Amino acid sequence: MADWQREPEGFSCPLPKSDYQEVVLAHGGGGRLSRQLLEEWILPCLENPVLRQLGDSAVLNLEGLRLAFTTDSYTVTPLFFPGGDIGELAVYGTLNDLAVAGAQPRALSLALILEEGLPLETLHRILESIRRAAARLQVPVVTGDTKVVDRGKGDGVYINTAGIGVVPPGRDPGPHRIRPGDHILINGPIGLHGLAILAARQNLFPEETLKSDTGPVGPLIEALYEAGVEIHAMRDPTRGGVASVLNELASQAGVGITLLEQELPVPPEVEGAAELLGLDPLYIANEGKVLIFVAEDQADRALEVLRQHPLGREARDIGRVTEEHPGLVVLHTVIGGRRVVDLLSGEQLPRIC
Repeated sequence: MADWQREPEGFSCPLPKSDYQEVVLAHGGGGRLSRQLLEEWILPCLENPVLRQLGDSAVLNLEGLRLAFTTDSYTVTPLFFPGGDIGELAVYGTLNDLAVAGAQPRALSLALILEEGLPLETLHRILESIRRAAARLQVPVVTGDTKVVDRGKGDGVYINTAGIGVVPPGRDPGPHRIRPGDHILINGPIGLHGLAILAARQNLFPEETLKSDTGPVGPLIEALYEAGVEIHAMRDPTRGGVASVLNELASQAGVGITLLEQELPVPPEVEGAAELLGLDPLYIANEGKVLIFVAEDQADRALEVLRQHPLGREARDIGRVTEEHPGLVVLHTVIGGRRVVDLLSGEQLPRIC
């Protein structure tokens, strides 16, 4: 037997590893290991009906008042990047999580974990960015906390924000309302945020070639409700990108999802950079984007409202909900083929939010 025909010693089948005994970066990436961490470790300890819904916000019924409550942490590197910074990312990210629950935000908390040696001028820039973003959406920061960690143990600054909002009567978006035949809309291009962070971190491309889409989605969602559009479900495709969020929703709703490749809004700069780096835009993180599920007879009206708003001028109708292949997301390619768009097993882009 020739050497090239021999089975290499010490090698194993190249299936993705999932039996880690310690935390790895992919546990925070929004893919298969994130789900495993939730299902096998977090939920068994903290199980309750509200947490089990695994929404971007918890919706609580408090003496007849429906409140949405959410929290998020931000550890992005670098702190400042083309199109945004960690400060406005923290504000918009948290308020967007409230908005996709159908809530109108009312207040924010702000917790800062600062690393010893952080220049106070850098902190001032971040705080000013937080102030401007909160003022833009007229949501005050009403409480907070500050801690300082040893030099070399904090990447400059980590931010945690929590938000509360009121869910008006008649609003109930969620996976439980997704139905076969629903159309899936998105308000603009995908892949910009994750690639902008990666490019800034590694100096991969000329400055400003890629800019993050960090921004709010609440005003856009309010425009849809004001126009009388009945929204079945919403989610912002941040960590893990469009593919991961749609896989979660397909699993929770017990339906199949079909994506139309020719309708995916992938800008040329994202397509080129992703191809160069061997990345799939469907798994790249976004900010300032929202996936919206509406019934077929509402799709044209919803798309019209989105495109009339400054935050949705490039909105597209990218897919359908189907009874076929429940729990799976399937991409119909431009050449007529089909492929399953599964959850990521590892980490594509670490530390993007």
